[in-house]
Amino acid sequence: MKLLHIDSSVLGSHSVSRVVSAAIVDRLRKATPGLQTVYRDLASTPLAHLSGLHLAAAQGAAPEAALQQDLAAGQAVLEEFLAADIVVLGAPMYNFTIPSQLKAWIDRILVAGKTFKYGAQGVEGLAGDKRVIVAISRGGFYGADTPAAPGEHVETYLRWVFGFIGVKNLEFISADGVQVGPEQREKALHGALQAATNLAAA
Repeated sequence: MKLLHIDSSVLGSHSVSRVVSAAIVDRLRKATPGLQTVYRDLASTPLAHLSGLHLAAAQGAAPEAALQQDLAAGQAVLEEFLAADIVVLGAPMYNFTIPSQLKAWIDRILVAGKTFKYGAQGVEGLAGDKRVIVAISRGGFYGADTPAAPGEHVETYLRWVFGFIGVKNLEFISADGVQVGPEQREKALHGALQAATNLAAA
């Protein structure tokens, strides 16, 4: 069984989402003998954002020489995702949505014919055999019963993205209010780490 671990926070050791995603991976590794893990840090090794040249190459145009290395990186990212049985994703909220580094990764895995396809009945997801666990950190409170709920574009967006490609086994562990103050940060982190410990085995 293969696990793909993705982090996207730019905060390094100060990141809550990194601490929680690592705890999730640790829990699954201990509970799943022989689990193979691949790690990708989107902050330290970012992917280029899509350009017109990328889209032209995807449509069959001969790519420019300068683009070859980036296209190879994008293919490697897609293959990592396709090979994974489990994906653990660290996703902090930046200005109400995901980091741009994570969006660049998503743009490389949402590929027609690979993770979804269009047919007579509409869109069909092709990645439905995966388990995806997302570790979210948010500076404030964005639950459905809060005034800020309309500004929540991390969990809602990722639910749609992974649902679009067919993922039904999707879990979220959230640490909320981490910028409210030290006490709330510690409380949120403790709760998220406990949830990681309680995760079902792979």
